[in-house]
Amino acid sequence: MKFYSALLLVLLPIIILQLVMQIAALIDLSKRKKVTGGNKLIWILVIILGELLGPIVYFVLGRRGDE
Repeated sequence: MKFYSALLLVLLPIIILQLVMQIAALIDLSKRKKVTGGNKLIWILVIILGELLGPIVYFVLGRRGDE
């Protein structure tokens, strides 16, 4: 049982970080008129299905549409 408690303590901050980044990316995406590639649905899928890497990819590449 101690193993699972220790594992939870390690994974919980990562899970929280992932959720916060996904929510922030989705909010940012909803406020933008243009995104790279022009298709918001694709970016929604990248953000949600990409887990932790998806929002990072969006913030680095997807936001270029408003420049």
